Amino acid sequence: MGSTRTVHGACNLCEAICGLRFTVEDDRITAINGDPDDPLSRGHICPKAIALGDLQADPARLRRPVRRTADGWAEISWDDAYDLVVRKLLETRRRYGPDAVGVYLGNPSVHNYGILTHGRHFLGQLRTRNRFSATSVDQLPHQLVVHWLYGHQLLIPIPDIDHTSYFLVFGANPLASNGSLMTVPDVRRRLTDLRARGGKLVVFDPRRTETAAIADEHHFVRPGTDAALLLALLHCVLADGSATPTPGVDGLDEVRAAVAGFTPERAAAVTGVDAAVIRRVAREFAAAAGAAAYGRVGVSIQRFGALSQWAIQLLNLATGNIDRRGGALFTRPAVDLVGGGIVGPGHYDKWRSRVRGLPEFAGELPVAALAEEILIPGDGQVRALVTVAGNPVLSTPNGAQLDRALSGLDFMVSVDFYVNETTRHADVILPPTTALEHDHYDLIFHTFAVRNTARYSGPVLPKPEGARHDWEIFTELARRYRRHSGAKRRLRADLRRGVLMRLRPDQLVAIGLRTGPYRLRLRTLRRRPSGVDLGPLRPSLPAALHTPDKRVHAAPPQLLAALRDGTAELLAAPADGELRLIGRRHLRSNNSWMHGFPRLTKGRPRHHLLMHPDDLVARGLHDGERVRVTSRVGEVEVEVAATADIMPGVVSLPHGWSHTRVNDLTDDEFLDALSGNAALNGVPVTVVALR
Repeated sequence: MGSTRTVHGACNLCEAICGLRFTVEDDRITAINGDPDDPLSRGHICPKAIALGDLQADPARLRRPVRRTADGWAEISWDDAYDLVVRKLLETRRRYGPDAVGVYLGNPSVHNYGILTHGRHFLGQLRTRNRFSATSVDQLPHQLVVHWLYGHQLLIPIPDIDHTSYFLVFGANPLASNGSLMTVPDVRRRLTDLRARGGKLVVFDPRRTETAAIADEHHFVRPGTDAALLLALLHCVLADGSATPTPGVDGLDEVRAAVAGFTPERAAAVTGVDAAVIRRVAREFAAAAGAAAYGRVGVSIQRFGALSQWAIQLLNLATGNIDRRGGALFTRPAVDLVGGGIVGPGHYDKWRSRVRGLPEFAGELPVAALAEEILIPGDGQVRALVTVAGNPVLSTPNGAQLDRALSGLDFMVSVDFYVNETTRHADVILPPTTALEHDHYDLIFHTFAVRNTARYSGPVLPKPEGARHDWEIFTELARRYRRHSGAKRRLRADLRRGVLMRLRPDQLVAIGLRTGPYRLRLRTLRRRPSGVDLGPLRPSLPAALHTPDKRVHAAPPQLLAALRDGTAELLAAPADGELRLIGRRHLRSNNSWMHGFPRLTKGRPRHHLLMHPDDLVARGLHDGERVRVTSRVGEVEVEVAATADIMPGVVSLPHGWSHTRVNDLTDDEFLDALSGNAALNGVPVTVVALR
């Protein structure tokens, strides 16, 4: 009989950061359960967390570095892998300049704290302007807007879901996502509690999502028109005298004038939402005793994502619901990335992409530009690429074009533990340990949580012999790159980098905790593995603001100009008979990966194209038959499923699902007009039968 023990840990697969309890027998996971003592997740667990054991045991997962050869993948030593990577990257830089090396960071880069603490030691030395990440197929408009309004890219107001009386949701499905830019595990119970205390949940979405299905009200809205709907709601609040703005807000008079043309009647013609509904919801929201408007990825990944996110902030500000109990509040995390100056406030348009002139934000260019930066010759052309925990061929627009581009690189290295649609192009793959083999403190998602808590988790399983943590990979690459680069030494920067590189992630977190707002010690968290409750969100303005004058700047000139330039398109009537494509998320899926585990893929198929029955009849299609979906940039073939849960004129494919490669349809030229974020929703498509 082997020894059995219970180990506290956490799931870092999504933003919910649920606390878990693992039953371990002889270094083998035999059970995974939610931790009922975790003050944030309260015992919640979803199917993805249970699949952590499958990920750990997956024979397809890489355990050692591999190099691509003419005969397939071959294992090589860590030393040989490090030396090859450094040599090839330096050769590229010396021959073509620093911008000839590109970097792509995938979504898991912010879920693994070793990448956050140590990735910059290596990636920063590349000194390239061709940096890309999953941010620009996701939350870039959020960060850009709050940077202008509140002074920092991470200063995002979080809905006080545990106390709100009116929760107004646009383009978000927290029952499938477990919350996003709103870390909210156990969200179903929280929404049930909201309604039990007499509150109201109202959802606007082109699909009757899992969240919409439990709402008091769900209203269909045409994809890509959320900005018009939100601006009409704001128009009603500002025009009818119901505005009670948050103190310390400048620019609402300019906003009132700018949205004067967005009447409910004009918005109704565009959005499909009845004008009377727009007026009533605006009135109810303004009158509620603590209300929160919340919009997530559905309103960011569209043509006017930045304007949509701006309008959400304005709706909360104009009704006095920013910095209000039951409204939207700023967090006070134990490791304070914003207040502690650990993450910079961000900057916009300091440089632009070489080919199309797309603006950077916070040092990154929109990933929609990556393929063209590889394919089109000229000074600064990307010839070598570093990818970290990402699969952009599946998760970024016009994936087929990026697939072709990657095949022409001079060199590519991936930090990843799978060969996937992207990493198959790599010359070298460096696999890190799994989430169960290293410790963890969530640096990012405590910043967006609906309650202030702190939790440190030690490794559930021992680190295998010969394995490397992600932070060890970056540290060693940084040392060797620095040694061979011949770069001019800068004493102060080198001393600081050297000190930080010698510290482990847990040691850096210990410093952040000790200097943070609660003066916590890491040993306290080690003794309390379920986590420490630091209390509910509380009002914090104006002290929390990072604007120079400690006031909210509600009318940034860039957003006012974008609204002026986009008004005609925003209020343009939809074309008759057109179909617009949207994505969707499933609880048993995780972006572009984890589709190979039977535990998650069992049950009814979830990759079908969803279409309203009336649209099938109009095209002579039949439920269940195989169809071809075509956009400007590509096509996919997939089975179609009839459902009244989707708005007429809309079709839906799941994002990142490898069976359909939906991003072979999304368009690298169809972007948010201001931020350059990919507009993965609202893509025009045609659908025909395969007969």
